[in-house]
Amino acid sequence: MLKRSSQARLLATSVHLPHGYRTMAETRARIAAAGSPFVPPPGALELSGIRGVHVKEPDEQCSDLAVAAAGKALEEAGVTVADVDLLLFASSGQDLIEPATAHVVAAKLGATCPAFDVKNACNSVLNALQVARALIETGQYGTVLIACGEAPTLAVRWHLPDLRAFRTASPGYTVSDAGAALLLTAGPAGDGEPGVLATVFSADSASWDVCTVMAGGSMHPRGDDEEVCTLRLNGDLVETGRRHVPRFLDAHAEEVARARESAFVAVHQISLPQYRRCCAEFGLPVERSLATVVEHGNVASASLPLQLALARESGRAGPGDLVALVGLASGFSVGLALLRL
Repeated sequence: MLKRSSQARLLATSVHLPHGYRTMAETRARIAAAGSPFVPPPGALELSGIRGVHVKEPDEQCSDLAVAAAGKALEEAGVTVADVDLLLFASSGQDLIEPATAHVVAAKLGATCPAFDVKNACNSVLNALQVARALIETGQYGTVLIACGEAPTLAVRWHLPDLRAFRTASPGYTVSDAGAALLLTAGPAGDGEPGVLATVFSADSASWDVCTVMAGGSMHPRGDDEEVCTLRLNGDLVETGRRHVPRFLDAHAEEVARARESAFVAVHQISLPQYRRCCAEFGLPVERSLATVVEHGNVASASLPLQLALARESGRAGPGDLVALVGLASGFSVGLALLRL
C-alpha cells in the first residue's frame, strides 16, 4: 500500500436546526384538518419513538440551512470562507434541479472556490466525506467545506384517502429539516494522528424503488400528482436492510471491528426501533451512541453530523478519540467512516 504523507483532518462539525417544531399530535391534527378520509388513530405516529420534527420557515431554502451551519463551522475552526478551496453541497434535498445547489450556497457565503453537489439520499454527507478525503489526500485541494441543507418536510403527504396511503406515506411524518457542515483540511498522516482513517460503502441498487420521491426528474417532470411529490415507502425497507447489511459486515469486517471499539458511534436514525435494530445488527455499543431521533426526528443526511456535533459538545467525543459514522440510505446503500478527532 502506498504510504500517504497527509490525510484529511476534521476541523469542525456544526448543525443548524430551524426554530419551527411540529409534534406528532400536531401532525395528526393537520392530517385531520386536510379533510383526509383516513386519519391515523392516536398513538400510531408515536410508534416511531419520535416526539416531533424541526420545520423550516416557508421562505427558507435548503441552501439557507446549509449556509447557517457552514458559518458556524467556519467560526469554530477560526477560518474564513476565503480559506476554503472546495465547497461540496451534500444533501438528499436541493434548491432547484439546475444549477447545483452548491453554487447557491457558495454565493450566499461569498465563496469563490469550485463547488459541486454530492447526492446519495441519507448517505449524501457520508459520501461527500469520502470525496473530500480522496481529494485532500491526493493533493488536489487543501481545505474542503461540506455543507448540507435538508428540507424533507416538503415531501409530506397531508391528504390520506385510506390506510394504504398512510402506510406508504408514513416515513414523511418522521422526517425533519436541518443544516449541517463538516470542514476538513490536510494534516500529517501517521499512527495516532487525527484524520479520516477509512470510508467504505456498498449498495443494493436493485432496491432503488423501495423508498422514493418521484417528482422533479425525467420520470415525473412536473410533479402535479401528490402520489409522486411525497416521500413514499413502496416496499419493505427493513427487509432490504436485513438482506444487505450482513454482506456489508462480511466485506468490511476489519472496519466494522474498529467501529465497535470506537469511543463514539453515530448511526443514521430513521426511528427509535430502527436505531436499536441497526446497533444490534452491527454489534455496536448503544451506550456509546446518542438516540437523537427521539427529539429531532429523521434529519436525513444531517443525521450523522448532528450526532457527532452533540457528542463533541457534551464531551462524549473529544481530541484523540476514534469515532465511527454508520450510514444507511435509500437506494439502497450502506456506509461506514472511521475518524480520529
